[in-house]
Amino acid sequence: MKKQGVNTTWVIKNSGEREPFSFEKLRRSLLRSGADTATVEMVVSDITPEIKNGMRTSAIYKHAFSLLKKTKYPVAIRYSLRRAVMELGPSGFPFEKYVAEILRRKGYAARTGVMLKGFCVSHEVDILMEKDNKHVFVECKFRNQPGAKVDIKVALYVHARFLDLTKGHDLNEIDSPKIHEGWLVTNTKLTADAIQYANCAGLTLIGWNYPEKGHLHDLILETGVHPLTFLTTLTTKEKADLLARGMVMCHDLKKNDSLLRTLGFSGERIKSIASEIDMVCQEFN
Repeated sequence: MKKQGVNTTWVIKNSGEREPFSFEKLRRSLLRSGADTATVEMVVSDITPEIKNGMRTSAIYKHAFSLLKKTKYPVAIRYSLRRAVMELGPSGFPFEKYVAEILRRKGYAARTGVMLKGFCVSHEVDILMEKDNKHVFVECKFRNQPGAKVDIKVALYVHARFLDLTKGHDLNEIDSPKIHEGWLVTNTKLTADAIQYANCAGLTLIGWNYPEKGHLHDLILETGVHPLTFLTTLTTKEKADLLARGMVMCHDLKKNDSLLRTLGFSGERIKSIASEIDMVCQEFN
């Protein structure tokens, strides 16, 4: 690995921060996506001449994704997974629907936007889920900027809501279910303080790569729930239009191709989109 110095190549992250470019970081990212060693080195070799000072990391990602899409499509869709989830924004509502569908695939009954009575105030919870006669309140925190982290203030807020809901049940037992657990689910990273507090307070945290097993990345791959933002057959504007109409998952889009016709998609485009959905779902399931 290069030492930082006069020969270091600096790149610009989406957050605007500068960081030294690392081939090892690129290799790790490709390996996590399921690329074999030969594919990793092919991508690195092709990208190397393009790397220059001031280059944006998004341009490096697009180059790598383009190469993978042509040669290793299954790896390409895994490589694009985090970005696809981030494209569910800017609002957090599609992310809530997305997480609820993942939880349903895990065997939970899950509803979004539920009002529950607390001891001090009523709360509209992002997701209320139930399994084995236990109710879990889930707070979803969506971030659409790479590098953003969920900090201890959010963990404190979620735990305070959990405590108020728990106490509220004791007062309004007939009107509200007993909340047995509080969860915080995010598509990004968590600060060390947030993790330490949650572990101490008994709050369940699920981040992009936290905990070591059962993090959000794992859950997506395990359940095969794919956001429509995965699809390369849709433009950015088309994805935004569909999300605005409440379409979030690939399988929903396939089941409702009448919406695509209403939006002016040709029969040929619809076939192409359906074909990509089949390829994605087959690869993950």
